[in-house]
Amino acid sequence: MPHDSATTFRIRPIEARDDAAIAAIIRTVMPEFGASGCGFAINDPEVDWMHRAYAAPRSVYFVIERDDASGDTVVEGGGGIAPLSGGDDATCELRKMYFLPGLRGVGAGAALMTRCLDAARGFGFRQCYLETLTGMDAAMRLYERSGFRRIDAPMGATGHGGCNTFYLRELADH
Repeated sequence: MPHDSATTFRIRPIEARDDAAIAAIIRTVMPEFGASGCGFAINDPEVDWMHRAYAAPRSVYFVIERDDASGDTVVEGGGGIAPLSGGDDATCELRKMYFLPGLRGVGAGAALMTRCLDAARGFGFRQCYLETLTGMDAAMRLYERSGFRRIDAPMGATGHGGCNTFYLRELADH
């Protein structure tokens, strides 16, 4: 069977060599949705050193890579979980989940969501929170298909005042 790089992707934990690629993805995707000003994750200091930020306890960040036309491996997206800043020990946050356009619509979001939620359960979290922005419709559909439900107000102290849509998901073992 021929190898189809258009739909074949690999998910793995971030490494130091991925920092520049993930920073570029975040800085490319967020402005697509008007999320480039004050109060958005694009301005978080960790964007430039994601591997170090997610080496913290009960944290993990995954990258999604594919082979390009020349056979080189290219990082095209990522996402992770970490304890919710200002939250309780039972709540994590799904963080910085962004994909370049070519990775969208091929099942990578659902696969990455599964990896992140499984990791959250493994770290002992009982619920997962996320915040997003009106206009990120495909992302919101993914969250809802993944069992997240909208909540009325933000949780914790993420510093992302620009976000205006909030979700929570219980992490029952299964």
